[in-house]
Amino acid sequence: MNDRQKRHLRGLAHALKPVVMIGNKGLTDTVLAEIDTALAHHELIKVKLSGADKATKQVFLDKITHQHHAVLINIVGHTAILYRPADDPKIILPR
Repeated sequence: MNDRQKRHLRGLAHALKPVVMIGNKGLTDTVLAEIDTALAHHELIKVKLSGADKATKQVFLDKITHQHHAVLINIVGHTAILYRPADDPKIILPR
């Protein structure tokens, strides 16, 4: 994924609200299942990571992107933007 495509997805994600929130219990199986469902339905989601330091957030995001074959688009504060194209993509990316 190139910078132009990431910039396009950041623009689309601007109006989105976080659909999954990771709290003090961390990355549980339930949270991972919810992220998978959200990515399957929306393709582009925001995830709020509250109560975690920077290193812990990065570990969580690495696990999410690896397990769900998603791309980390951006992190701003406690919010991450994730993208995984669907089999029949709704979002058309620029070349």
